[in-house]
Amino acid sequence: MFRKVLEKTLAVLKIYLFAISFLKIIVIIKLIELKTRMGKIRVAIAGLGNCASALVQGTHYYRNEKEDQRVPGLMHVKFGDYHVRDLEFVAAFEVNQEKIGKKISDAIWMPPNCTPKFSEVPEIKGMVYPSPILDGVAPHMRESFHCYSESEIKSINIAEILRETKSDILVNFLPVGSEEATQVYAQACIDADVAFANGIPTFIVSDPSKEWPKKFEAKGLPCAGDDIKSQVGATILHRVLAKLMLDRGVEIDKTYQLNVGGNTDFENMKFESRLKTKRISKTEAVTSLMPHDVPTRIGPSDYVPFLEDRKICYLLLEGRKFGDQPLSIEVKLSVIDSPNSAGVMIDVIRALKIALDRNVAGPLISMSSYAFKHPPVQIPDFEARERVEAFIRGDIER
Repeated sequence: MFRKVLEKTLAVLKIYLFAISFLKIIVIIKLIELKTRMGKIRVAIAGLGNCASALVQGTHYYRNEKEDQRVPGLMHVKFGDYHVRDLEFVAAFEVNQEKIGKKISDAIWMPPNCTPKFSEVPEIKGMVYPSPILDGVAPHMRESFHCYSESEIKSINIAEILRETKSDILVNFLPVGSEEATQVYAQACIDADVAFANGIPTFIVSDPSKEWPKKFEAKGLPCAGDDIKSQVGATILHRVLAKLMLDRGVEIDKTYQLNVGGNTDFENMKFESRLKTKRISKTEAVTSLMPHDVPTRIGPSDYVPFLEDRKICYLLLEGRKFGDQPLSIEVKLSVIDSPNSAGVMIDVIRALKIALDRNVAGPLISMSSYAFKHPPVQIPDFEARERVEAFIRGDIER
């Protein structure tokens, strides 16, 4: 009798020890997965066009740079705790049937993308999913965007994909004028607990009603936006020249900024109906510096297909100096458009991840003012950069 009890006890003990060992293995596996993910930033992208291509290429172009190395287009190679190579692209959303179903590393080279190839991109396992079309595709852009037929391809649940891919941040690169679509993506971020970087001039982070900023804050999520600035583009150059004239006591009487380009961004903006918020964003970025109203005309002026991803900007500032004597500045700026903002967005992504790590919710004022044309608060660029540095150090909350 005693022997049978002993045998049963030993059998139960073996099962218990096996269960403990099994649990230990599971814990070890989870710890390895956690360690692998630590320090990484899982990024999803809405709109895998030229800007997204430059963003993906740029993370690989600079992935082996030393942490203290100064490189063009980035505030820092290591921004807080995060190196450029810590960005991982885990999902993208597109209406282009030639990109849907492909890996991100293959889809970035598909037409109509035309930004130059400046870096080899190794295989990225993140896939391209069919995005809801909504107002993201203007009628005149269906052919150029190779837009899928809704009778043949069904769009996905954005929040569901963000959860499945464990995304940390969604970057919005939808076409200008995608008001409804941008709001759908913003809500999906809130539903999936994902931070939001709004690269286009739909006013989410700078929403005048404060509805969207409050939603992100209530959910404990950071956001940055709206309408990404370039490294040295038309808006930043215009702002610097206007600030210089004002600081030197020149009375500005009138100014314009006329832009032409050949990518699908400019093709999309051929119709004024797509341009309303873009004009507001670019105009207010300059006029916010002025002490009084000045006759101003700013915005995309024409689509020139053979320019491809080249953008040409013409600036004029006219004013009066001492003795009311006339002063005129005329500038032509020519840039490859899409890579011009890619480095800025890499810094934005890393700032948002820092905010996630610190449980900072709502608009990032410093990063939004430095990196976007239409932030919640307009701050002079040099001051905004100092505030971003203070944010990185942890001296200010946002």
